[in-house]
This record gives sequence, C-alpha cells and structure tokens, in this order.
Amino acid sequence: MTIPMSDEYKQYASSLEKNLESIYAVAKKAREKGLDPALVPESEVATDLAALVEGLVGPSGVAESIRDLAEKMSREELTFRITEQIINGNFGVMGAREAAEQAMRTALAILTEGITAAPIQGIAKVEIKTNPDRTKYLAIYYAGPIRSAGGTEQALTIIVGDHIRRLLKLDRYKPTEDEVARFIEEVRLFERSIARFQYHISDEELRRGIQNIPVEVTGTESDPVEVSSYRNLPRIETNNVRGGALRVVNDGIVGRASKVLTTIEKLHIDGWEWLGSLQEFSKKKKAGFMEDVIAGRPIFSFPSRTGGFRLRYGRARNTGLAAVGIHPATMLAVQNFLAAGTQLRLEGPGKGGIVVPVDSIEPPVVRLKNGSVVRVTLQNFKHIEKLIDKILFLGDILIGFGDFLYTNKPLRPSGYNEEWWNEELADAVDQKFGANLKEAAEAVGVSVSVLEEWLADPFKNKPNAKDALAISSVLGVPLHPFFTFFWENITSEEFGALRNWLLASETKKEDALVKEIVGLKQ
Repeated sequence: MTIPMSDEYKQYASSLEKNLESIYAVAKKAREKGLDPALVPESEVATDLAALVEGLVGPSGVAESIRDLAEKMSREELTFRITEQIINGNFGVMGAREAAEQAMRTALAILTEGITAAPIQGIAKVEIKTNPDRTKYLAIYYAGPIRSAGGTEQALTIIVGDHIRRLLKLDRYKPTEDEVARFIEEVRLFERSIARFQYHISDEELRRGIQNIPVEVTGTESDPVEVSSYRNLPRIETNNVRGGALRVVNDGIVGRASKVLTTIEKLHIDGWEWLGSLQEFSKKKKAGFMEDVIAGRPIFSFPSRTGGFRLRYGRARNTGLAAVGIHPATMLAVQNFLAAGTQLRLEGPGKGGIVVPVDSIEPPVVRLKNGSVVRVTLQNFKHIEKLIDKILFLGDILIGFGDFLYTNKPLRPSGYNEEWWNEELADAVDQKFGANLKEAAEAVGVSVSVLEEWLADPFKNKPNAKDALAISSVLGVPLHPFFTFFWENITSEEFGALRNWLLASETKKEDALVKEIVGLKQ
C-alpha cells in the first residue's frame, strides 16, 4: 500500500531504510565470524504487519493472506478470517489442539500489531479438556505477559477462543461452583497480596462472567501465593494465583464489557448478549476512578466539578489518541505540576492521557489577592504569579472525538466555543443576507475585511465587546464565548443580588456578596 507523503518526508523515510540496511549488513558480517552463538542476527526486518506476524508466530504463508484481506476489512474482521483459515487447514494440516493454539497466537499478534510479547509469552498453551458430562471444551492458559496486550485485546482473545471452539465443534466450558468460587478467591487474594487491577469488580460481576464465558480462562502460576479455601481442584493444575488469567477476566472481558460488546455486535457474533448486563458496571466505574489516584499526587479537580477542566473537542498537531491538550498558561498556574509528557488520570473517555501544550484553547481564570478576576496568559503570568489567591477555572482540556470512538464512550457536553460561534456566524450571514458579506458587515457596523477575518480564523480574530454585542443583536448569533461568563454557576438569588448591585452602581460601597458571586463563582 502506498502512503501519500511529501517529497521531504519520502526522502527522510528512505534515509532511515538505507541506514537500517547498512547497520544490518554490518551485523551480518560480524555474525559470520562465528564469535556469537548464532551465525546470523536473530532479529529480522519486517516490511509490514503481515511479515511481522508471520515472522513472530507464523504459520508459514499467512503473510500473503493478511495482506490480501487487510485491504478489504477491519483489523477485527481480519483476525477472525485468518483464524478460520488456520483452523480449516489453509496453511497446512494440524491437529485440533495444535491448530487452536496457532490460531490463538496469530490472532493475538494481529490484534496487537506484533509489537508486544503477548502472542509468544502471554499465552502459555491451549488445551482441549473434558467437562464433567464428558463433553470436550477449549481451555486457554494465560501467563503474566498477557498484560502487555492491553485490556481490550485480552478480552478479544476470549472471543477468538469461542470462535475457534465453534469451528472445532467443541462444547462450552461448564464450570463447577468450586471453580467459580476459586477464581473469585484468586482475584481477591491477588488484590490483597500482589497488586491492584485496573478495575475493582464485585464478586457478583465476576461470577456472572465466569459462568457465561464459553471457554476456560486458566493459566500458569504467576506468583508464589497460594489460595486457602478452594485448593486441589481437578481441572486447575496449581494452587497458586494465576495472574494472567485473572487480568484477562477482570480487566478485559468484564472491565471492558461495553467496548467488547460493540465489536461483537459489529462482527455479528451471537452468544455474547449477556455482556450487555455487565455494561452497568461501566457506569459504576466513573464514580470510583479516583480510587486509583496515587497518594501524594496533586488532584486538579474532582469528577465533573465546576472550575475543573472544561471538555473541548478537537485535535491539534501534537495531540492524538490518549494525548490531550491543555493551555500552557494552565501549566504555569498549577506551579508546573503539569508539563509536556505528564500523564493525567482522567474521568473519561479513557483511563488517562498524556498532556501536551495547546495555546489556541481557553486558558485558566484566577482570582488575585486584591479580589480581581483575571484570565491567565503567557504574557501576564509573570506579573500576577505571586498575586494569585485561587484558581477559579483550570481552562480547557482538548480531547479528540476519536478517543470517545475508540473507547466506545458516549460524547459528553462541551462548552460553547469559538468553533461553534464561527459556524453560527457563517450560517447567520447566509440566512439573513444570502451570503452577501458587504450587507452583513454594514448591518453590524464593521468593514467587510473585518467580517472576513472573523469568518476565516475564529481563534486568531476575535471581536471586541462592542462588536460582539452588535453581532448578537443584528444577526441573532449567541454572544462570542470570550464574553460569555459562567452564568450557570450562580443561583437565581445570586443573579438577583448581582442585578440589584448593578442597578445601584452609582454607590462606591463594595458588596461582599457581589465579590463572592463575581469571584468565587467564576
């Protein structure tokens, strides 16, 4: 596949490839001297995902099929199609157990793009075992390195395992009450003695998950910590905790039930409707996400709290998936606790984000020791740094729509900003003046060039207060966000007190309540 790029970037990419070839040639000559255990470099160069997957886990010949299918379908669809081909013997005849293990490793390599150890070390083995009623089922043995795959990919391996089970015409895994209780005991023991999971899931949710997962999620022992109650079970080979299996269920299939269900519905896979009942857990996670904040780290705002970061949708050149933007003045206002590269624990859409500076969004608002309320900028910060009494508003946090799409989270309300105002201004000019800029400018009382500047760049070109009021009066456009204050943060009684104070503004007397409204309520 040809990737469109500029000539300069092509030259840069070409130089990287030539330098790599040169270094690799030197390594091959060095190995030919026989001073190392191997006569050739162990690492091989892969030109694309297909070659990487084949070289990493196989089977031989799968690369060509991956390249062909990748142009026609999504990554998840590709994974299931390759799984079918392996089970059906397209890459050589294998026994049922061998084919199942190969399909699992190849599927996980595709899902993780071959960049983690999970496909090789995260899956210890795959077995075909027997239920109490003598039916056969599939068991997947996970090891600790499965953690590197990520929660969603971990969960999808179970879906792939179910697909393999059906292709091999195997029955479901039928856990006994002791096996379900053993899994719950292991989760709690792991949390107490070893480490915390990403999510704390109730016993009820874990029980529901284990009883409904159609393959056995088991694994090798990961830590020298033994269970005390449910020991020596016939189908579980160890009394130690199985960290890999615990993570796959706790942080994968249950913890990310909502996101996994979206993929299942997109691929039209039946038998997983029960995941819908686990989506309620996703709603409960929001309130408890603060439990994962490390002691001693600064907390900038509690969930959805007034004065905290205001969500703003969009992308800057330096933001992206799980990379969020804040105004550089915010970094200064919080005494440099935030800097480029700092990781934030977020309320949503994902569990966290890396901070990068973006100066085109709303900066913080502070109250000074003399009672003044000031919008912080890079220009005025040095003058007000030692005068700041309280941060009233942290400013915007820029998060892309793709973060919500990727994590399968509903979009949240965003503040009224310049982009919206710009679109409404353009629409009003079209509707009221038939896109005649001259007539619209005359009605507002500005020149055509000024109106064109407002329409061209809503961030750089902002109207003054007088023009903003004229635009709203003549065109019916909401007041420009730069002049829109946080009215929703005050009560009707406070608004009445502010109105009465303004009506009697000829007096010089300062009103403590008004200072409270104008200052603390910002």
